[in-house]
Formats: sequence, C-alpha cells, structure tokens
Amino acid sequence: MPFPSPDLKLIAVDMDGTLLDGAGRIPDALWPLLDRLHERGIRFAPASGRQLATLQRAFADHLDDMVFIAENGGYVVHGDVEVSSDAMDPAFAASLVTRLRALADDGADLGVVVCGKRSAYIERTDPSFLAEAQKYYARLQPVDDLLGVDDQILKVAIYDFVAAEETAPALDDLRATHQVVVSGHHWIDVMNQGVNKGIALEGLQTALGITRAQTAAFGDYLNDLELMDAADLSFAMANAHPQVSARARFAAPSNLEGGVITTIEKLLDGAA
Repeated sequence: MPFPSPDLKLIAVDMDGTLLDGAGRIPDALWPLLDRLHERGIRFAPASGRQLATLQRAFADHLDDMVFIAENGGYVVHGDVEVSSDAMDPAFAASLVTRLRALADDGADLGVVVCGKRSAYIERTDPSFLAEAQKYYARLQPVDDLLGVDDQILKVAIYDFVAAEETAPALDDLRATHQVVVSGHHWIDVMNQGVNKGIALEGLQTALGITRAQTAAFGDYLNDLELMDAADLSFAMANAHPQVSARARFAAPSNLEGGVITTIEKLLDGAA
C-alpha cells in the first residue's frame, strides 16, 4: 500500500525495538532529521514505557522541540508543561507490591520498579536487576521498603528474568480495573485503566490542535497497539510482534535497518 500524501504535524515513536538500534542507541542519523522536522513544523514525540527523565536525558540537546509520552502514556510533557498524567491509587499500588513479593517468595525471579513522578524506586539491588533497571530509569532510588514510597505513582513495572508473557497471566484478574501490558520480552507494566500510549497521543493531538490524519506513529511491541490506532499513518516495524503488525496500516524496515528514519525521510519527500 503506498503512503498517502500527508499534511504531517506529529510523529510518535516508540524507543526499544523501534527507534533504537541493536545496541540500544539512538542512530546518529536521527539528529539532522530532527532539525529537518523542526524546520517543517513537525513535532517529534518519543512514546515509551521509559521514565520521563530517561527520555529527557536521551534528547537533552532537543528538549525545546520535544513532546514526551513517558511511562506508557501515564505522563505526557510538552517542554516544561505537563499535558497529562494519571497517578495510581496508593492503596492499590501497595497491594500490588505485596502481591509481587508473594510471587517472588513462591519462586518467580522478579524485580519490581515503582515508577513515580519524581523518581523510580526499587528495593531489589542485586547487580543483575540493577543493570536492567538502570537502562530505563535515569532517576532510580533504592529504598528499604517500596511500601514507604512517597510520590505520585504512575506505573508499577515488573522485570521477569525468564519471560514476561509467562508471568503476566498471574495478574489477569487485575485487568478488570487496571492495564496489565507486556511491554517487552522481560517487562510487564501495570497502570490505571485507560492509560496507554494511544490515549496519551489522542490527548496530545487535542492539546496541539493536530488530527489523526496529520499524525504518524511507529511501534513494535504490545504496549504500542493503541498507538497504532491513534494515527492514520501507523507503522509496525519489520521486527514487530505479530499483533502490532496486524494492527498497523503500514510496515517499516526493522530497527536494525534504521526503519523509523528511512520511513520518515520518505514521508517528508512524498515518496510512495
């Protein structure tokens, strides 16, 4: 299917498995492309399960131009202005931490990150888990007890050292009231009902006066499904989960081939 000729105003891009290369780095070719987008008046919005501080660190030289969809849509910021956020009930977050501790006591090899607005918090600090958490959380504070965290909690993230899709069914009963999303091979995110990248993108479109037809979105994993729904120009990476490929209107080359960058360049050039 050829691309329509877009009046492009907003591009939302997942990070891991989508924009980042095989080593987890932003490709060098993105930086001149961001300048080109700025000249055309097109907003670029990293849309990730990552923490806001982590995204801001990654794009430190372009903060004035950026819109960030962080915490899988739980926290959206434009410049220094909060567009939206959705904090959990503290009692629910505490009950979830207690439940995850019980799963770990029963043999599940889990690490838990309580994701607040000011910082992310962990009580497990062995090197193997710490190395994984530090990849995604620039502000990461070890605490003696996660139940004592005093912050607005946006998300609880669970790292399963075996496979997230094997542990997620143990949390299926939470889906009646909350989002339980497998966001990577090892990660599960629990958020408030109605929190996802797609709803966040729709709120951002409203705030900026931009339509779905003026929006492109790129993703690869299950936490990108709703993102595909919120943009007329929705692209699944060649390496995407099959459900994401089925949901998107178009396909892009894999992250290992710089698919986001080459596809945006084609959109800007009006190529089919």
